[in-house]
Amino acid sequence: IFSIVVFGSIVNECYVNKDNTNPELLCIFNENESACSYGIAVGVIAFFGCIFFFVVDLYFQQISSVKDRKRAVLLDLGFSGFLSFLWFVAFCFLANQWQRTKMTRGVSQGADAARAAITFSFFSIIVWVALAVKALQRYRLGTDMSLFATDQFTADPNAAYPGYPTGSGIESTETYQSPPFTETLDANPKGYQVPAY
Repeated sequence: IFSIVVFGSIVNECYVNKDNTNPELLCIFNENESACSYGIAVGVIAFFGCIFFFVVDLYFQQISSVKDRKRAVLLDLGFSGFLSFLWFVAFCFLANQWQRTKMTRGVSQGADAARAAITFSFFSIIVWVALAVKALQRYRLGTDMSLFATDQFTADPNAAYPGYPTGSGIESTETYQSPPFTETLDANPKGYQVPAY
């Protein structure tokens, strides 16, 4: 959403005429075309990147290969970190150029849009850094293979094994709680007679 606000406000209102005699549209940010182009480019890249990773998140559980899941998480981490940097540069560049802009009648018409682009560039830095941190946490969770495995394991490794489910009512309602292979063998079990030779 922030990327739509940034490139939408730049495209719609940040190109103005310098004066009434010249019909050429100039960028509102200190008449620097690079500032407007950079803001639009980063906004469009972020928008399409968000759509792509939203689709990846929807189909993440259906990715059967552990390597492909790991690549998806690493791609998300790298892209989020890269976009954090691009938004930081965009914020600094747009704010610097706006500070140097001389206020004229044409500039004052698009001033709100320019301020909105700068403000939402700053908010985008925070959002993309948060996404990068979330992707890093997801990657670290994946190193123990619980994220990349298809079956989810119980959280407590010391939890007792559940018993067989009771179905007909004839079976015992007690669940098996003792660990396997630790039974003590009785020398003379009940009901068994040792044969005399």
